[in-house]
Amino acid sequence: MDYSVKSGSPEKQRVGCVIVGIYDRRSPSPAAAVLDTASGGAISAVLRRGDMDGKLATTLVLHNIPGVLADRVMLVGLGRERSFDESAFRKTVAASSQALRATGAIDAVSYLTHLPVKGRDFRWNVTQAVLAAENVFYRFDECRGAKAREELPVYKLERYVFDVPRRADLPAGERGLTEALAIAKGVALTKNLGNLPGNICTPTYLAEQAKALATRYPIKTRILEQADMEKLGMGALLSVAKGSRQPPKLIVMEYLHGRKDQKPIALVGKGLTFDAGGISIKPAAGMDEMKFDMCGGGAVLGTMTAAAELKLPINLVGIVPAAENLPDGQANKPGDIVTSMAGITIEVLNTDAEGRLILCDALTYAEKTYAPEVCIDMATLTGACVVALGGVASGLMTNTPSLGRALLAAGEEIGDRAWELPLWPEYEENIKSEFADIANIATQNSRDAGAIIGAAFLHRFTRKMKWAHLDIAGTAWTGKKASGRPVPMLVQYLLNVVAQNEQD
Repeated sequence: MDYSVKSGSPEKQRVGCVIVGIYDRRSPSPAAAVLDTASGGAISAVLRRGDMDGKLATTLVLHNIPGVLADRVMLVGLGRERSFDESAFRKTVAASSQALRATGAIDAVSYLTHLPVKGRDFRWNVTQAVLAAENVFYRFDECRGAKAREELPVYKLERYVFDVPRRADLPAGERGLTEALAIAKGVALTKNLGNLPGNICTPTYLAEQAKALATRYPIKTRILEQADMEKLGMGALLSVAKGSRQPPKLIVMEYLHGRKDQKPIALVGKGLTFDAGGISIKPAAGMDEMKFDMCGGGAVLGTMTAAAELKLPINLVGIVPAAENLPDGQANKPGDIVTSMAGITIEVLNTDAEGRLILCDALTYAEKTYAPEVCIDMATLTGACVVALGGVASGLMTNTPSLGRALLAAGEEIGDRAWELPLWPEYEENIKSEFADIANIATQNSRDAGAIIGAAFLHRFTRKMKWAHLDIAGTAWTGKKASGRPVPMLVQYLLNVVAQNEQD
């Protein structure tokens, strides 16, 4: 898709479709009013007949409107004008792109980006419009057969323009477009990796994708093999992989384009390419979704891609511990005790709490190798987080309030929200072990505060770092499809860091 930002009058657009908004109670937006005047009241006549009442995210496509050069005019319901907010804007632009895809238009101009959203500018409007369009247009057909691919619908849209009111607004709109396209590219990569089945997206495959990034971008990729991890003493990570025939990988990516004296930002993502639960095996129902257990690792690759696309002047390190968790004669057994890279011993009371075992060694590696400015990990860690927050917000826990606030603000800005949960010392009482330094699940009140207990475990390995943990178990996929989250939040956070660095 070819996206662009322009500024021009709606009635003069010689394109396949012009998109304008109608508020609730049949009240036209300014762009729709311009078309109504140019057409001699054709839009008003449609509204009077009741074909469009302005209900949020409804659409109506009109043809052959007099006085308008476009082949079609799409009316999009905006809901009540006084209630039109960020959420309504996102729903509106998504609905318009969905309806546009069903038309035969080759090109289109959207005037929804003119709409005022409190506290937001045209850069934000364009960013959100492009992200919504890319989300609607995304398809994953890689695993379909050749014949099935031939039978898939072919969409004709080739050029999509987002209009801004004045030529003076073009720089803001174009910046929003650039940022959105980079984020969308990272999101698409994360979705693709997540949607692949576990027999294709193995730890080795994930490592190969990281290597491929290094051929396209100024990213340096290193892969630590099992022998390397044994030398480093990564007993926790390696213990998870024992039940699988797929060798584990520790993927390390470096994008170092900030000041030489600037410590890097470290991103650590859980890369469990399939999680059957090990000996503590999961129920069969829904186990196919455990191919999504590597979405944290996929998000690291996606964020690195977006940062490189934007040529951000920062130092960024991405670390992905990749493995499978399967039952086997060599697999971890409940009650086993393993020794992590940090020297902390862990009693494995439940082999299905494996994400924290691979993450703890990766976090120790990040600390000892890079001494990062901040460290952010993301993982589909706990079902408890899904119970607490559903699929709307990711869970956030941190030992650095300023980092937590920065991530929450980035999420609010881009529309990839998180909600902070406490990480108080009292929760650490729950992971005390009778036989090791800590246990990998709660040894008391085992049904309580599962998401926080998972973070408390990881905090034992991150005390020397400014660290935040994102539990994306509820947000990494929706239904049976990967969402690409939290790539938008992370990229927005990096953009905000760069902006702050430029001011300092």
